[in-house]
Amino acid sequence: MLLSSEQCNRSRGAHVLVWDQSRLSDIFEDTKPQRCFSTRYFVTFMLFLGMANAYVMRTNMSVAIVAMVNHTAITADQEDIYDDECPDQNLTVVENGQDGDFVWSSSLQGYILSSFFYGYVLTQIPFGILAKKYGAMNFLGWGMLVNSVFAFLVPVAAYEGGVYGLCAVRFIQGLGEGPIVPCTHALLAKWIPPNERSRMGAAVYAGAQFGTIISMPLSGLLAEYGFSGGWPSIFYVFGAVGTIWSIAFLWFVYEDPSSHPRIDEAEKKYINTSLWGTGDQKVPAIPFKSILKCLPFYAILLAHMGHNYGYETLMTELPTYMKQVLRFSLKANGLLSSLPYLAMWLFSMFISVIADWMISSNRFTHTTTRKIINSIGQYGPGLALIAASYTGCDRALTLAILTVGVGLNGGIYSGFKINHLDLSPRFAGFLMAITNCSANLAGLLAPIAAGNLINNKPTMGQWQIVFFIAAFVYIFCATFYNIFGSGERQWWDNPATDVKEPSAIAPGTTTLTSNGANPRFLTGVDNGLTLAAGNVNETGH
Repeated sequence: MLLSSEQCNRSRGAHVLVWDQSRLSDIFEDTKPQRCFSTRYFVTFMLFLGMANAYVMRTNMSVAIVAMVNHTAITADQEDIYDDECPDQNLTVVENGQDGDFVWSSSLQGYILSSFFYGYVLTQIPFGILAKKYGAMNFLGWGMLVNSVFAFLVPVAAYEGGVYGLCAVRFIQGLGEGPIVPCTHALLAKWIPPNERSRMGAAVYAGAQFGTIISMPLSGLLAEYGFSGGWPSIFYVFGAVGTIWSIAFLWFVYEDPSSHPRIDEAEKKYINTSLWGTGDQKVPAIPFKSILKCLPFYAILLAHMGHNYGYETLMTELPTYMKQVLRFSLKANGLLSSLPYLAMWLFSMFISVIADWMISSNRFTHTTTRKIINSIGQYGPGLALIAASYTGCDRALTLAILTVGVGLNGGIYSGFKINHLDLSPRFAGFLMAITNCSANLAGLLAPIAAGNLINNKPTMGQWQIVFFIAAFVYIFCATFYNIFGSGERQWWDNPATDVKEPSAIAPGTTTLTSNGANPRFLTGVDNGLTLAAGNVNETGH
């Protein structure tokens, strides 16, 4: 039987202790470090660069393959299908440019582009489990190093191994990138205090949009003017950048504050105090059964899956609609094609500051904050898709809706995307591995559904069905999250119930007993903060 957030926290036979959020700022004011650029900010910056590099590696092939393919040879018997409901006097023609060396059909290009994805999805959950047991830092650093080094082999694989060789190299790159999301989440759980999670998490994951903004125009320039024949320079340049980042990450970043030799002691105390239970506690086994019974986890899972389905529709199917129906190619203009990503990046940073203010001001709980911000991030794009289906032949309005819809989508980074850390700081990487793997698989359904609905008949009526389905998915998943989501730390991630190492228990310290009887210090489980006895409220059995 699935349990709600409140039931999850009441299902133990012992007392459950909940912190007083109104005392959050006062409790940590004395321990909060005053340095402008703290170690945790450096870790956040390195993770941001890692996320940007990961998305560069993921998207650069989509640009490079245009320069690799001999379009003249493969388009002789092919013709794009357009709808005749809109005039074509302002149709922007996409120039094929100089033909490449490879005669690959559209279906072969699809296999090449998807080969990276299969390797990426395959390693999500395994790395989530391994990162929990052995630490996340090395898996992330070495995985991205493999990804970057194999980028150098892409040109050789294409010329010497053909489609199969290229797919094999891209598949291995995907395997190397697999740890990026679960391991990033695991590191954020160890480094970022609860009242900073929104903006730090958004800053890191906004690297995805930043990487895409950098990758698309720069890859185009390298393909046109780069060395070694143009398109190979894309993989040489970004491979070198990724290799440098991976080495720097492995050299300068540490698993947690306790293992960092140069961190300021005040900052270490601040982080370890706020992240109650992540420092000296013995690491327990992953509570699979408890996770599978908890509805707040399923709220995140469904929100993540709905986001990927809707996002793929916004970013891949809506531009196709603009080309086939509105007779306007968004990809013909590099600035316009980057506008939605830029809007999402900027809005995600803005709304993350608002989210952390809502929490730190004590006006809103973590649960309320996550739901409000996530509603903006998912209801907004859903309504944008509905609006886009009624724009008729207005190209400018459709582009504006695309930009606003994707921009509002940035709210998810301070919504469900960071919510794993609220539910379970110690198992956040594993939770993210499950939801991210499932969400990527759900994202595959968007082009499949659109392809079957359109089926060589790209009319406004058929495309309206595509947009309405995606909007329904967005709105339904966001509503499910609002009903069953939670920002409270779950009872199955309660360090007070762990068996502690003997060295971790200081002499004379009284720990919380299983029945909550007469403890010297009580520990809250709402969002991982250790509070004095006078600041803790006790719930019933």
